[in-house]
Amino acid sequence: MTLVPEAFKAYDIRGLYPDEVDEEGAELVGRAFVAVTGAGRVAVGHDVRLSSPAVAERFCAGAVAAGADVVELGLCATEMLYFAVADAGLDAGACITASHNPPQYTGMKLVREGALPLSGDTGIAEVGRAALSDGGPPAAVTPGARSRDDTLLARFVERCMGFVDPAAIRGLRVVLDAANGMAGLYLPPALARLDIDAIPFFLELDGTFPNHEPNPLLPENRAFIERKVREHGADVGIAFDGDADRCFFIDDGGEFVPGDFLTALLARHLLGRAGGGTVVYDLRASWAVRDAIAAAGGTPDMHRVGHAFIKRRMREVDALFAGEVSGHYYFREFSYADSGLIPALLVMELLATAGRPLSELVAEMRERYHISGEINSTVDDVPGALARLQERYADGEQTELDGLSVAYDDWHFNVRPSNTEPLLRLNLESLVSAADMERRRDEVLEVIRSG
Repeated sequence: MTLVPEAFKAYDIRGLYPDEVDEEGAELVGRAFVAVTGAGRVAVGHDVRLSSPAVAERFCAGAVAAGADVVELGLCATEMLYFAVADAGLDAGACITASHNPPQYTGMKLVREGALPLSGDTGIAEVGRAALSDGGPPAAVTPGARSRDDTLLARFVERCMGFVDPAAIRGLRVVLDAANGMAGLYLPPALARLDIDAIPFFLELDGTFPNHEPNPLLPENRAFIERKVREHGADVGIAFDGDADRCFFIDDGGEFVPGDFLTALLARHLLGRAGGGTVVYDLRASWAVRDAIAAAGGTPDMHRVGHAFIKRRMREVDALFAGEVSGHYYFREFSYADSGLIPALLVMELLATAGRPLSELVAEMRERYHISGEINSTVDDVPGALARLQERYADGEQTELDGLSVAYDDWHFNVRPSNTEPLLRLNLESLVSAADMERRRDEVLEVIRSG
């Protein structure tokens, strides 16, 4: 049996297969998950990784042994798991996935009722302690039963289509890259509902990810779709990560659109349709998000990074929508959960009805808001580096909601420690110019790396 404590992360369980998590370890996690949550009915799905069917099978066995009734979903995107749990009123769910990681990884994303996620401080650590205890949690006197749901895909696509007017999405040329991940499952039935010129790539489900890693945040994994958008003269390119709960956008010029600019666009679109509301965004984001929300008559609500924190905050303020720089987009009418398909549909609807290309819609933001993107620094002494920043920028407005944020009138930055590595992650923005952003970025990095 292999199950290492390091596999229990801040937002999920993730590790190398089989060196850090194997089938027997998954069975212990399944038993522990039921023991910790008290769930009576649990949905379990899995992604396309070669290890995932066997890991899912043993997770199900563990959950059943602990007394839960398990609804097996088979192959599914993570957002489909969220939908399955909320739609059927189940007590909990697990998607066996390592998200955007390379093929040698496995993992699990865990949720309670209503698709509310477990995180390090709201259940994952407790599941880890139970699973790693001597022998794991005891089996129930009466084991649960297993059933199968083969209707999920159709129900899920229908729900996502409810966020747009499918008849309005027409006349577009759209390049899509599923990276051989789970978007290849739901894109064909979704695209069949739209009158567009769709040019899909890598829809074949293949857990070896033979074309590129399923992580569009990395520029090298976006190069293909950026090239194809230019070659085909497309209106937009949409790339999905491995478990398809995130999507990333390429404009009509083949340029990547940062997640915070997309959050601003979607917030404006959704607020205009709803007539107002609260929008949550993460503290790394460009001030473009704050300004767009306010201009659209909404209430901006900045919060700490991470889907578990964002989802809890959305429930607290009944937010209409939320977005993170990392490409996660969350919707109140989707159980406050994140989706890859819904924002893809919304952006297509926006482009089809706005009469303006995506490059033009984001041009003003690109001209006004000069962002660094996330820059990682390996440091020996994380607290020491943060202390140096606090002292160096003592004249700025400082907050410690998540790492250290410092704001001035025309520029700001956030520095966050990694949850798993001795890293500090910098996001910086200037309203002055790209040159000013670069100068301030280099200055902050020098302070971080000077220890």
